[in-house]
Amino acid sequence: MPKYLLLLHDDMDAIARISPDEMQRVIADYAAWSERLAAQGRIHGGEKLRDEGGRHLTAAQGKTVVRDGPFAEAKEVIGGYFVIEARDYDEAVALCDGHPHLALGGRIELREIEPLG
Repeated sequence: MPKYLLLLHDDMDAIARISPDEMQRVIADYAAWSERLAAQGRIHGGEKLRDEGGRHLTAAQGKTVVRDGPFAEAKEVIGGYFVIEARDYDEAVALCDGHPHLALGGRIELREIEPLG
């Protein structure tokens, strides 16, 4: 069965408006969503990414160029990911229905993983 990557794009303005108590509820919602899919054998990993933005790599004139990113003025960053298993995109979308990230004001980029080999 195909695997799908859920890239969780955070709305930084929306996150900044959440109280600490509300954030604890959101974290519990993420755990419940993950546990539900794990019980179905549909989840194959996922992690929250650090808020610091990482590094962006490109190449110029045969050399790797490293930049900090995203910058503080960015409205959206990738805040985490999940890998799920589904028959097709329609089922993957259905599994994402009610995902707490959407209620948090973020968006989910859903991509099928192409097996190597």
